[in-house]
Amino acid sequence: MSPRSTGAAGSDASRRAKNARSARRQDLKPNGKRRSIIWRMRRVFYAVGLVFVLVIAGAGYLFTQVPLPAEDPPLLQTSFFCSSEVTSGCGADNSIAQLSGTEDRIAVTYDQIPPVLVSAVLAAEDRTFYDHGGVDPVGIVRALWANLRSDSVQQGGSTITQQYVKNVYLTQERTLTRKVKEAALAVKLERELPKQEILTRYLNTIYFGRGAYGVEAASRAYFGKSVGDITLPEAAYLAGLIRSPETADAQLPATDPKAGTNRATAVQRRNSVLQAMVETGDITQAQYDEFSQLGWDDVLPRSTKTIFGRVSHPEWGTEYWIEYVRHWLVQPESAGGPGFTDAEVYGGGLRVYTTLDMANQEEAVNAIDSTMNQPGDPAAALVSIDDTGAVRAMVGGQGYDSGSSYAKVNLAVGAAGGGGGRQAGSSFKMFTLAEAMNQGVPLSKTYNAPSKITIKGADAGKDYVVGNYADAGLGTLDLVQATAKSSNTAYVQLMQDVGPENVVALAKRMGITTELNPDLSLTLGTADVSVLDMASAYSTLADGGEHRPDYVVSKVTDAFGNVLWEHDTKSDRVLSDDVTANVNYALSQVVEAGTGTAAKIGQPVAGKTGTTENYRDAWFAGFTCKLTTVVWMGYPDVNADGSTKFMKSVHGKSVTGGSFPTQIWQKYMAKATVGLDSCPFPRPADKPATPGTGTVLTGPTTTATTAPPTTEAPASSTTLAPTTTTTRPPTTTTTKPPTTTTTAPKPPGG
Repeated sequence: MSPRSTGAAGSDASRRAKNARSARRQDLKPNGKRRSIIWRMRRVFYAVGLVFVLVIAGAGYLFTQVPLPAEDPPLLQTSFFCSSEVTSGCGADNSIAQLSGTEDRIAVTYDQIPPVLVSAVLAAEDRTFYDHGGVDPVGIVRALWANLRSDSVQQGGSTITQQYVKNVYLTQERTLTRKVKEAALAVKLERELPKQEILTRYLNTIYFGRGAYGVEAASRAYFGKSVGDITLPEAAYLAGLIRSPETADAQLPATDPKAGTNRATAVQRRNSVLQAMVETGDITQAQYDEFSQLGWDDVLPRSTKTIFGRVSHPEWGTEYWIEYVRHWLVQPESAGGPGFTDAEVYGGGLRVYTTLDMANQEEAVNAIDSTMNQPGDPAAALVSIDDTGAVRAMVGGQGYDSGSSYAKVNLAVGAAGGGGGRQAGSSFKMFTLAEAMNQGVPLSKTYNAPSKITIKGADAGKDYVVGNYADAGLGTLDLVQATAKSSNTAYVQLMQDVGPENVVALAKRMGITTELNPDLSLTLGTADVSVLDMASAYSTLADGGEHRPDYVVSKVTDAFGNVLWEHDTKSDRVLSDDVTANVNYALSQVVEAGTGTAAKIGQPVAGKTGTTENYRDAWFAGFTCKLTTVVWMGYPDVNADGSTKFMKSVHGKSVTGGSFPTQIWQKYMAKATVGLDSCPFPRPADKPATPGTGTVLTGPTTTATTAPPTTEAPASSTTLAPTTTTTRPPTTTTTKPPTTTTTAPKPPGG
């Protein structure tokens, strides 16, 4: 190092030391003692104080500028649902349905409200109501802490006054400005009106479900008597309904699929209010122990009449659509919904712009009715999704008010519609094929496809026997041929090569939300899935490998057109262009020369058939580049003796995926795709190998034979359970078959 460099370094060190001594001297008093923490942090305190002053000034401005309305405005009551043809001005003249077109409201005075109900409501909603001035900062902190501890929303921070102001004076927009206005008006209202008047107004306007606004109407709707005559447990139940009444109706009809979950929620709500009343000293622990064990004989059964008001074309199954949209609207953001309350949906004057195309809906129903046109025919469900993810048609049923045991079950959406999924059969093979392409397996890869194959130790340590449909021995097949002929014995070997856990991960990324067991039989469609999930997953292929989550609402506004929620289109690149092209070509050959030839509509189509054991379920999932549609057929009910219904003699034939489901799909898509662009599914560069020249999977764990397959009973359907999306599946292959999961029975194939 040169002397000049050494001198410069020494000079820098000297300056730093000098600055440090200067800083220490500033922190010292003249007597040499260190100054207080307040002095040392003075700049921080100054900044905090400045922010505090600005916040107070802003709040003061709003408090002075936000006027308190001279009188209560009439509540906006009716919410309207419109189809995709309506993009603005949704209302009574152009809607397809309305919720709470009329309301049941009977005003009462404070003296007519029993003290036990007042105590129950205050214990549940606002324990410091008589102490705060409209806003309760301590309550907000307490609610936040309770919600953080429970990892869910258990308590709200808004006071009764704030809730009343929000429902009566303000819109339902979710902004900071509205919350500040809400607080300002709450404080002003507290200065204008006595506490009893505020509480009375609140109890006369709050929504309790069953179309009832206010405590008097609610008491008559649930108990058939005036509010002045209700008992302690009845008061606790009404107070528990305020948070979300439509999810806690204790007496839904037995045929309603939500009856069980609603009853359980009702018990939890009532008992939580009773516990709160113990904590506030309004009742004793002995009273809690007694009343928390009561049944629901005092609650009237809910009427089975529709709650949708006027519905356009119920013969097209629009009630199932409206109920699905309504259910989605009240889902919290954590569950993928916008988080509207029941009161907002039923009486908030919402304008809900849905994605349903009424022309497509009519075409879908006509395709089903013209095919399934004889008494005793199976049911059919259909979902159609465009290239943005918008659901354009959904047929989940056509007899919403028929009174049958499954009348209100939406067969298209699984658990979200009150039912469960159904086994997908060979339509699930698409996921195994896509994962194979993802891992670099060529379409020219070949497998021996005998009538039956035994994979040793794959069924919880026992041998797993798989057979082709109709005991067919198919020789050696490449992946295009194995897909077109829907070979079970070839695909279970492919599943063994790529790894079931990798297929599960990919299926979830493509849109399947049900629980999937990572075993070899999964490739044969033994897991329960919904029609909506399958349509969402197949649309990933139509969209070039990008998964765009399905959606049913484009936007929600208030009655004045202010946007409260709007769909934000998102996509996830799941498959590369090359992988997607390979899969799409293989699936196009199913329609060109395989099990789905009945799906031809005069433009390029790709898809897959599916049939489950003993013809219990039959599917066709197919797409063009602009529209994806999935059709399911089966019996939703059972025989009189409780046994499963099979489709072994429908119009004189056994129903496979390539028969009636494909015919329904073809009838619908031939009309729904008119005017839409078509796209080819060309042969990829990796051409299929000539049969017999490729690699055949053999080995000690796999035994091929031509013996007929073992006959097994069909698996029972299970309720769909939402599953969170997983990360991109790994690219390493797995050859060891699973040994810990009992394999579900095999479906017969395509």
